[in-house]
Amino acid sequence: MTINKATHGHWSSRFAFILAATGSAVGLGNIWKFPYITGENGGGAFVLVYLLCVVLIGIPIMIAETMLGRRAQSNPIEAMQQLTDEAQADKNWRYLGWLGVIAGVLILSYYSVIAGWASAYIFKDLFGSFFGIDATQSQTLFDNFTASPIQLIFWHSVFMAATMWIVAKGVNNGLEKSVRFLMPSLFVLLFLLVGYAMTTNSYQQGLDFMFNLDFSKLTGNAILTAMGHAFFTLSLGMGAIMVYGSYLPKDVSIAKTAYLIAAADTIVALLAGIAIFPLVFEHGLHPASGAGLIFQTLPIAFGNMTGGWLMGMLFFVLLVFAALSSSISLIEPAVAWLVENKNFTREKACLWTGLGTWFLGLGTVFSFNIWKDVVFFDKNIFQLLDYLTANVMLPIGGFAIAVFAGYIMKREHTESELQMPCTQSYDVWRILVRYVAPASIFLVFLHVVGVLG
Repeated sequence: MTINKATHGHWSSRFAFILAATGSAVGLGNIWKFPYITGENGGGAFVLVYLLCVVLIGIPIMIAETMLGRRAQSNPIEAMQQLTDEAQADKNWRYLGWLGVIAGVLILSYYSVIAGWASAYIFKDLFGSFFGIDATQSQTLFDNFTASPIQLIFWHSVFMAATMWIVAKGVNNGLEKSVRFLMPSLFVLLFLLVGYAMTTNSYQQGLDFMFNLDFSKLTGNAILTAMGHAFFTLSLGMGAIMVYGSYLPKDVSIAKTAYLIAAADTIVALLAGIAIFPLVFEHGLHPASGAGLIFQTLPIAFGNMTGGWLMGMLFFVLLVFAALSSSISLIEPAVAWLVENKNFTREKACLWTGLGTWFLGLGTVFSFNIWKDVVFFDKNIFQLLDYLTANVMLPIGGFAIAVFAGYIMKREHTESELQMPCTQSYDVWRILVRYVAPASIFLVFLHVVGVLG
């Protein structure tokens, strides 16, 4: 297979990579998913497990995945083939690249639908749909919206079109320029919402829910969810960090940038919870409301507060910005492979990957209406895709990345690529990526399938 290296772009600076990778990490996972899975899994103890997963599993694997991409200087599929040949390893390791690309496309197929909800809710807010509504009316508004496949398809299409337009413009003119605008805007909007939450009477209750530890609410599946979310929110195991790493100049420290990205991502998730839970409690709503938490509960808060229409609009704009910064990274590995290996123009690659992902997204659209009674393993299509990708494919991908970087690649290659400031730093990373990360993933899987207690 011949790779077209001339088509492979690079970030203009370390800062551009940090913004892009943070944008990939910071998305719906932080602002839509983290609050509702925290609500479903009891709050503080779940948050603590999630933070431990980020530090002990997420960061070491992020360093490893970035390193794989930069060493190969190509898309995940071609990267794993090159690195497998370099290490003279079993040829089956090349399928790790395919696993990441497929996971990214599957995630974007439902991610785009949820982002479409946020896009629609911007306009619902502007046209006064939230004004003075109570819990029943908010539930009805959400149910009527998701029951309409035409509306969901329209907003799903709008979001996918925006994603592919950005990606079609390339690394510097599309990906880099978009995140330079999206990421600072996202942080400004999030701090505004946190500031508003601090003015509510339930601010302390929200903090207590997020940070008071109650380990009685932790289950094996909750721990798997926390670990899976660490992968999901850091964009690990889905090819995004690997392909972004391939655009990273050789003189940039991978470890330092990984720490900064993980820190920024974690801060956004915590800030989102701090902004959302006080509003939930302020209006007597339930934090364990599932995937529709912010769409069913926050409109009540926004509809009954002074200046709520503005805060509501800012929140859903924030959600769309966050979703866009991640969606462009989810599809980029597939686009890069078509451009570099199949001689597609970038525009043609975006068109075909966008259409394919859009078509897959119809399964999620219909799982809320005409196919809502179609279930597999007690899950509808959306729930099954979410569970399969976040709780199975990403941890498996992360496990394989850790094993490949820790055992298959030669030590001199990882040392020269990472260029850590001291031997001790490298040794700590190597211990985490060889022993702690894979063992933790393996033990959690054993617990969930019932092999362990």
